[in-house]
Amino acid sequence: MSLVQLNLGMLAGGLVLLASIVATRVAHRVGLPSLLLFLALGVLLGEGGIGIEFDNAELARNLGTAALAVILVEGGLTTKWQDVRKLLAPAGMLATAGVGISVMVTALGAHFLLGVHWQLALLLGAIVSSTDAAAVFSVLRVLPLPRRLAGLLEAESGFNDAPTVILVLLFSTVPLQLDPVDFVSGLSYQLTAGVVIGVGLGWLGAVTLPRMALPASGLYPLATFGLSMVAFAAAGSLNASGFIAAYLCGVVLANSGLPHRSATRSFAEGLGWLAQIALFVLLGLLVSPSRLPAEALPALIVGLVLLLVARPLAVVVSLAGFRMPWREQAFLSWAGLRGAVPIVLATFPVVQGVPGSDRLLDIVFVLVMVFTLLQGPSLRPLAKRLGLLPREATREIQVEAAPLDVLDAELLSTSVPEGSELHSVSIRELRLPDPGVVTLIIRNGRTFVPVPETVLETGDELFIVTTARQREATERRVRAVSRRGRLAGWYGERGDPA
Repeated sequence: MSLVQLNLGMLAGGLVLLASIVATRVAHRVGLPSLLLFLALGVLLGEGGIGIEFDNAELARNLGTAALAVILVEGGLTTKWQDVRKLLAPAGMLATAGVGISVMVTALGAHFLLGVHWQLALLLGAIVSSTDAAAVFSVLRVLPLPRRLAGLLEAESGFNDAPTVILVLLFSTVPLQLDPVDFVSGLSYQLTAGVVIGVGLGWLGAVTLPRMALPASGLYPLATFGLSMVAFAAAGSLNASGFIAAYLCGVVLANSGLPHRSATRSFAEGLGWLAQIALFVLLGLLVSPSRLPAEALPALIVGLVLLLVARPLAVVVSLAGFRMPWREQAFLSWAGLRGAVPIVLATFPVVQGVPGSDRLLDIVFVLVMVFTLLQGPSLRPLAKRLGLLPREATREIQVEAAPLDVLDAELLSTSVPEGSELHSVSIRELRLPDPGVVTLIIRNGRTFVPVPETVLETGDELFIVTTARQREATERRVRAVSRRGRLAGWYGERGDPA
C-alpha cells in the first residue's frame, strides 16, 4: 500500500467515524439504537451505494468477534455490581434456559411456516435468540427504569452471548451431528471455564493494579481494559467462552475500587463506541441490498414468532420461580433487542460452508433492521404505560470531570508542606483571584468543604477550581502565600516559579 492510499484510507475512515458520531446524536433524539444508522451507513458505502465491494465473510466474522469482545468488556466495566448481584440467578436462567426455549420455538416456526431445512432452522433460531449487548447498553441506559429491571436486562445481555455462540458453532457442523451428552458436557465446560477465567483474572487485576505505581494515570485504563481482553483470549485459547470471561473480568475490575475509575469508564465507553461503529459499518458493507427484498417476508415471519411467542415464553418459563411482577415480565419480553450479534453470528455458518447459509445472513439483517426500528422507539412509551417509569422521571446523572471543560475550568491540587506560611492562613485571607475557590480539603484522612473562616494546617491537601485563564495567577498567589504568608504582597512576593 502506498502512502497516498494510506492517507486516502485514513481520510475515508475518519469521515465515516465523524458521520457515525453525528448519527448517534440523531438516533438518540428519536430513541433508536445507533446501530440502525451505522448499518445504513455501511449499506450506503457498499456495492448498492458508493460501490465499495466487500464480501469476505471470514474477515467479517473475525473482526466482528473482536469488536463484540470490546463491547462486552465495555459493558462489564460500566456495570454496577450492586445492581446485578441479586440478579445473577434470573439472568443466568434467561441466558441459558431462556435461550434454549427461544431457539426451539423460533426453529419450529421457521421450519413449519417457511419450510426451512432443520439445520438452517436451528441455526436461525440460535442466531436470533440472544439479546444484543450493544443495543441494550445504548438504549436502556437512557431509560430511568427500576434498578432491578435494568440490571436484569444488562446482565442477561452480557451473559447470553456465550451459550448462543456455542449453539451456533454446534449447528454449523457439516454434516450436522447432535450428541446430547457431548453437547451438555461441552456447554458446561465452556461456560464454567469462562466464568472461572474471567473472575480469576479480574480478581488478580484487582489485587495487583492498585499496588503498581505506574508512571502515568492514563496507563491504568489501558491496563484494566487490556486485562479483560487477555481474559477473552485466554478463555478462547482453552476452548472456553471468551465472551463471558471478558464480561465478568470487566465487572470484577470495575467494582473492586481500582484507581482512576472515572477515566477507565470513559476510556472503555470510547472504545466501545469505536467498536460498535466499526462493526456495524462493516456488517452493512457485507450485505447485498439487491437480495434483501426477497427475504423481507421470511424475516417478518421469523421476527414475529420470536417477538410474540418465543421471547415471551422464554421470559415466563425462565422467571417462573422468581416472583417477578407481570408488568416487568411484559417489558422484558418486548425489550429483547437484537443488534450486531445476530448479524455477526450469521457469518459463522457461511464461513463453515453450511448449504443455504447465505440466505440466513440476509434474513437476519432484515429482521434486525425492522424489529429494532419497531422496538427501540416504543420502549419508553411501553415503560410508561406499564407504570415502570415515574411521572417526573429523569435520567440518572453521571458525575465526571468533563463539565470542567464546558466552563473552561481546571481543578488544581496542592498540599501545605512542613514550614509553609500557608499554615494558620484562613480561606478568606488566601484571596485567590476571582473566580478561584477552594472546593475541598483533605485533613488527616477526613474530607470536608471549607468555609471562609476555615484555617489551613500543615499537611492539608487543597483542591482549587479556577478558570484556565486564571490558573497561572492562582498558582502564583498560592506560592506567594506559602512563601511569605497572608501579607505576601506587602513584601513584594509575587509567587514567581522557582
